[in-house]
Amino acid sequence: MATLSVLLHQIDNGTVLLPEFQRGYVWNRDQVRGLMRSLYKGYPVGGLLLWETEPDAASIRNGATDGGVRLLLLDGQQRITSLYGVIRGKAPDFFEGDASAFTGLRFNVEDETFEFYGPAKMRDDARWVDVTRLFSDGLEPFIKEFGQFPDRFATYLARLNRLKNLENREFHEEKITGPDKDVDVVVDIFNRVNSGGTALSKGDLALAKICAQWPPARQVMRDHLNRWQRAGFDFSLDWLLRNTTAVATGRAVFTALDAVSDQDFEIALNKSVGYVGSLLDAASGRLGLDHDQVLMGRYAVPVISRLLHLTAGGRFADAAHRDRVLFWYVHSALWGRFAGSTETVLAQDYEIAARSGIDGLISSLERWRGGNLEIQQHDFEGSTRGARFYPLLYMLTRVKGARDLGSGLELRAEMLGKLTSLQVHHIFPKALLYKAGYERAHVNAIANFCFLTQDTNLQIGKRSPEDYFAEAEARHPGVLASQWIPTDPDLWRAERYMDFLAARRQLLADAAQSFLTELRDGATAVAAIELQPVGVSGPQDDVRTVQIKGMVEELQRLGYAEPALDSEIADPATGRALAVAEAFWADGLQPGQGKPVLLELDPESSDIARLEELGYEVYTSVDALLGYAQRLNKARAGDTETEPAPIDTPSPDAFDRAMRSIYDRARNEANYHATYFLSMLAEHGSLATARKLLNTPAVSDGFAALWERGRLDLTVEALVTQPQFAHLFTPAEIDVAQHRLGQFGYA
Repeated sequence: MATLSVLLHQIDNGTVLLPEFQRGYVWNRDQVRGLMRSLYKGYPVGGLLLWETEPDAASIRNGATDGGVRLLLLDGQQRITSLYGVIRGKAPDFFEGDASAFTGLRFNVEDETFEFYGPAKMRDDARWVDVTRLFSDGLEPFIKEFGQFPDRFATYLARLNRLKNLENREFHEEKITGPDKDVDVVVDIFNRVNSGGTALSKGDLALAKICAQWPPARQVMRDHLNRWQRAGFDFSLDWLLRNTTAVATGRAVFTALDAVSDQDFEIALNKSVGYVGSLLDAASGRLGLDHDQVLMGRYAVPVISRLLHLTAGGRFADAAHRDRVLFWYVHSALWGRFAGSTETVLAQDYEIAARSGIDGLISSLERWRGGNLEIQQHDFEGSTRGARFYPLLYMLTRVKGARDLGSGLELRAEMLGKLTSLQVHHIFPKALLYKAGYERAHVNAIANFCFLTQDTNLQIGKRSPEDYFAEAEARHPGVLASQWIPTDPDLWRAERYMDFLAARRQLLADAAQSFLTELRDGATAVAAIELQPVGVSGPQDDVRTVQIKGMVEELQRLGYAEPALDSEIADPATGRALAVAEAFWADGLQPGQGKPVLLELDPESSDIARLEELGYEVYTSVDALLGYAQRLNKARAGDTETEPAPIDTPSPDAFDRAMRSIYDRARNEANYHATYFLSMLAEHGSLATARKLLNTPAVSDGFAALWERGRLDLTVEALVTQPQFAHLFTPAEIDVAQHRLGQFGYA
């Protein structure tokens, strides 16, 4: 057993440390509040697992000792780090994470609750005690401050004394000792006892061993990842380690690094970084794939790293060689070459690269595809910006001379000058298609996308193709064909939309096949124009973009991780695309805690059953995901047992009828079935439902769906702004409603 004060002192003097293989701090504020609440109430909070070891047995994070036995914290990192941060007012030396999770905690001596500092609520109320100040300065400063509460003075001091005495709380310690306990054994023990937290991956284990020989390894790798991130490309530590393993060993399994010395690993890391840079330069300059959202086939990159390592000079032999590598790279990404058993496929391709180079890789890919590497029109049938063929559309736009419908300029940086930020444009506007009865998967079909400058996108707005196509073609002859848009005016009508999609898919397939053939055959390799980065941003008036941005910001405020957006999820057995998630948390909402989570707003075009079978937690509604996260945080903070039931004063009959009417009208007039809204009405009543929707940071699913249908008049926000209901809401709530409506052009 050890008291909390002893544990904190051991951290101060470097006796208790964190092994390098541990991941960083991932708790959020509500978990910290829940821990402090449990300790204050005397609830059990679990023991600690420590590894008692000699200084050279394993590498540690951000610190060193002067020799002698040290204790490495295996289980209990989140709890002890939180307590150290709250009590000491700073993070420990081994900290890696967001220190705001434990900064500014306050204790209310009246109701014995913990909350983080909020100036409007706490600034002038002495009953909100700074917990860190209590532990650093003791009770003395508060004796004078509580003089203004003579009737509660003794009670308040007793409660503060009880909180201060948490320093004497004892924690049960289990210690792993013995000369036979090497990193492998300890990591296995860690994974077994930490089943509710973050199990270490194969890459974590390999890196733990490397860091034991070369302690700066993890930080050096992070520096490279951060540099790429600043350039617009987001890669993981495991991914970079995969590239380095390919260069160092020619094998796909991380255990191959066991035989690699620290010097050789450092050399291989530097070389692999150079090879990745060469590919990114080629993908950006030759293909126009110049940012993370359009970068294809990440797991093809280690194969290219291995290929370049085996090539004389460690670089592309010439422009024709580069183009053939890019041909293989694009096709391997389009067909999901590495979506299944990644290590098995990588091992096969490493062996082929060593034996017969890029020609062998192309031939192998052809055999794997049954001899067919041709692009067909049905390949462009996907929808949303995360689908595999979305990057191909962007690539064609950059390399095949697509022109802006407004200015007529080619969409290349050297042609556009200051107009270099492109936006995704729906050729047939969403509202028009929803009004005509088309499903969301058809509305967001890849063949309904093109790329335009921001000015042109704003000028076109929600105009029908019947209106703006002829105008664009008259001003800039050939501009429609440059964007692979059918020139038959009969296909520009909403009732012929499905025929338009089919015709444009064929045009896109022909263009893609032509360009990829050029890459393979080298017909234009020498004369290829090197493109400058352009990048693409989402349309400014896309309510789904705004909604998801608001959701991500709220989840980050609650302490959850930032997701990957527009991510394709493939079946590991077949490589088949199961979904294109609007947001995806591969390691759970908090890294390593819980199942992978994805938000899929097109459930009808996804295989939800297979995703759940594979262990994904799937949400088909932003409202539902936010609700889950908020409930989870309340439970972690221990607030659920005291949470009051929703208070809804009796709704005036007129408002109650109006709320129920907009549900019926949305269903009958806009073909939108607001089932979540209906369940909220049943659970909370009309007034509380309206307030909940107005007080969420992200616009609701219903608001987004009705905007897409051009029916913001059927939203709760529109109802709230009606003069006859103004007295039911605060000025702030009405301002929120007016701002949202104005943001999307509703007067």
